[in-house]
Amino acid sequence: MSVLIDGLQYANWSEKIFRQMREGGVDAVHVTITYHETFRETVLQIEHWNRWFEQFPDLIFQGRTAADVRLAQETGRTAIFFGSQNPSCMEDDIGLIEILHTLGLRFLQLTYNNQSLLASGCYEDDDTGLTRMGREVVAEMNRVGLVVDMSHSGERSTLEAIEHSSRPITISHANPSNWHKALRNKSDTVLKALAESGGMLGFSVYPHHLKDGSACTLQDYCDMVARTADLMGVHNIGIGTDLCQDQPDSIVEWMRVGRWTKRIDYGEGSAAEPGFPEMPSWFADNRDFGNIRAGLRTAGMDDAEVDAVMGGNWLRFFEQSFGAKRPVKNTSARAAE
Repeated sequence: MSVLIDGLQYANWSEKIFRQMREGGVDAVHVTITYHETFRETVLQIEHWNRWFEQFPDLIFQGRTAADVRLAQETGRTAIFFGSQNPSCMEDDIGLIEILHTLGLRFLQLTYNNQSLLASGCYEDDDTGLTRMGREVVAEMNRVGLVVDMSHSGERSTLEAIEHSSRPITISHANPSNWHKALRNKSDTVLKALAESGGMLGFSVYPHHLKDGSACTLQDYCDMVARTADLMGVHNIGIGTDLCQDQPDSIVEWMRVGRWTKRIDYGEGSAAEPGFPEMPSWFADNRDFGNIRAGLRTAGMDDAEVDAVMGGNWLRFFEQSFGAKRPVKNTSARAAE
C-alpha cells in the first residue's frame, strides 16, 4: 500500500489539524518542535507533544522508526517524527545529540539562516562551510541515527555536509533556485550532489519558496517537481510542505528573530508584508495532498513515480536513517587470536 509522508510541517497544532491529517490520509509527518529553544525548553515542547499523544491516541502517536509509518497505516493514525530547525537545542554540548535522539528527535538542521556553531546559514554574506564542531557533530549524528538537514544552510556548508556525512542527508523543505530565485532555494550543483549521495529533497509549498508566491499554480509546481526528477532521479525527491497552518504572525517573528537580534528581521518577508504569506489556493491544509498527487499525474509521472514522491521515497530514507550505525567488527588476524 502506498504511503503519504510530509517531510516537514510547523503548524499551530490542534485537534482540528490532527483530524485533517486523518481526512487527508497522511501517514507520517516530520514536525518541527523547536527553533531557538535551549535543551530544557525543547524538553518542554516534547512534554506538550506527550500530552497530545495522550489526548488523541486514536489520531496521532510518536514515530521513532520507519516501521511506525506502517503501524500508522494499519491503525489509521499519523506518526509524528520530531525535528529541530536549529542546533540551539544541543547548545554547545555534543553529548546532547544522543540524548535528543533518545527523546525522539530524528532531524536536526545545522543552521537556521544564520551562522551557527556548526555551519553557515543561507543569509550570511560569507559561507565558511562546516566548522570544526560541525564536523564532529555530523559524525555523532551519523552514529546515533539523527538526520542532518541543511534546508536553511548556505551552499558551501551544504556541499561540505553532504561530503562529510557518512549517511545521506536531507534538504527537507526547499525548491530549486533555477525555478525560483530565493536565498532558501537550492542550486543545481547542490541538488545533483544531494542525489548522488542518496539524499532527499522535500519540495516546499511555502509561498516565499514558490514561483509567483501565493499565486503559484498547481501545475507550475508539479511541472517543477517532474523536471527536478529528471535532474535528481525520481527516488531522491519527496514533499516537504513547510505548512505553518494557523500560526499567528508572532511565530514567524520568533522564527526569524529568535534571541539573536533586538531588531526586527523580515527574512523572506518585508516591512510591507511581515507576516505569514497566504498559502496557494490548492494547498491550505493536510486534506489537499490529493491535489498534488493529481497534478503530478498531469505533469507526466506514472502511478509508481507519484507514489514514490508522495511518500515511498521518504519511507525508504527513514529506514536507512533512523537507526544507530552498527560498529564495524575487527576481523584482523589479531582480533581472530
